[in-house]
Amino acid sequence: MSNPASSTPPLEDRAIGCLLGAAVGDALGGPVEGCTPEEIVARYGGRVTGVVGPFHAEWRTARPLAPYHKGDGHVTDDTLMTHALVRVYEKVRDHLDAYAVAEHLVPDLIGAPRWIPELEAEAVPLHRLFLAEKWLVTRLHYGHVDPREAGVGNIVNCGAAMYMAPVGIVNAGHPEGAYAEAVDIAGAHQSSYGREAAGVFAAAVAAACKPGATPASVVEDVLRLAKDGTRAAIEAVCAAAAPYTDFESALEPLRTAVAPFDTVGPAYREPSLGARRPSRLHAIEELPIALGMLLVGEGDVRRTVLGSVNYGRDCDSIATMAGAVAGALHGERGVPQEWGEAVSRASRLDLRATGTALAQVAREVFARDRRRRLDHERAFTAIGGA
Repeated sequence: MSNPASSTPPLEDRAIGCLLGAAVGDALGGPVEGCTPEEIVARYGGRVTGVVGPFHAEWRTARPLAPYHKGDGHVTDDTLMTHALVRVYEKVRDHLDAYAVAEHLVPDLIGAPRWIPELEAEAVPLHRLFLAEKWLVTRLHYGHVDPREAGVGNIVNCGAAMYMAPVGIVNAGHPEGAYAEAVDIAGAHQSSYGREAAGVFAAAVAAACKPGATPASVVEDVLRLAKDGTRAAIEAVCAAAAPYTDFESALEPLRTAVAPFDTVGPAYREPSLGARRPSRLHAIEELPIALGMLLVGEGDVRRTVLGSVNYGRDCDSIATMAGAVAGALHGERGVPQEWGEAVSRASRLDLRATGTALAQVAREVFARDRRRRLDHERAFTAIGGA
């Protein structure tokens, strides 16, 4: 009789799988970010099935992308921010909050040059970030705003959510803890449904780490936590995803399901006047679609990521989130080896070492949490009786 535990990936394997899945999703989605499914087919002669070259051959001058080399296995700012957050965890070696963003993440973004794949050069990460992420430096480094409130006023988008996977690993198996920690961290970056998405995505990664977790159980766990428009959008998209097991058939139904909650509008490069403003009725598009594609792909990393990539629009962030959750479900073995090797080589990343380091931090944090819980139990017993 087989031991069920033997098929459960250990923490290190889940952490590596999560970061690998996120990075390959990011790298595969980068070239076609902002495109429609039809434009993807026209450019590549069919759906994207792996690492591809840039959508624009003359990427150095292509608008609105220049000067970024998207494609050929290069990760984007989603992965750069994810790994910056891992480095903060490695330094603090405990739970993080909005103050940790001000004290450690912002200095990391502006303090030391690192290899930026899309620039094919060393630069401080700040030079690659979108304006919604540069907001962190403006508000916290130059404006000295209270870190817990610094996200107020920023455009509401997926900028904070896209790099919260490490929070899920540090809180592996505890979605409620991941949600609370990510909501706190994201207060320095986002407000409204952008901040909410950060908490829910971290919870999804933590839920995927539970023994015996499935795509359906992940969705069930996050729906217990999600609020307002984010919850409604996830419910609508996941209901639309239920009949499908191939992404081709699901592309249009998932977009139709999320459209009422998405403020950007039908033309991704031409956002509506109401786009990215705070709301209790709306949601970012990326997280519900990522969870929907997780269901359509039945948790398989390849199918989940390819569905996310070929959806188009902000597909690098969609595939980052979907890949992270699917990777956490299955561990490193679930991520296509050829993708992981190609992306690691092209982006000059040691994804296994980063995942192993994050898992070690998670173990240390768990040990501290146990001590803190025992201290609380002793104190409460003393004041509250048996």
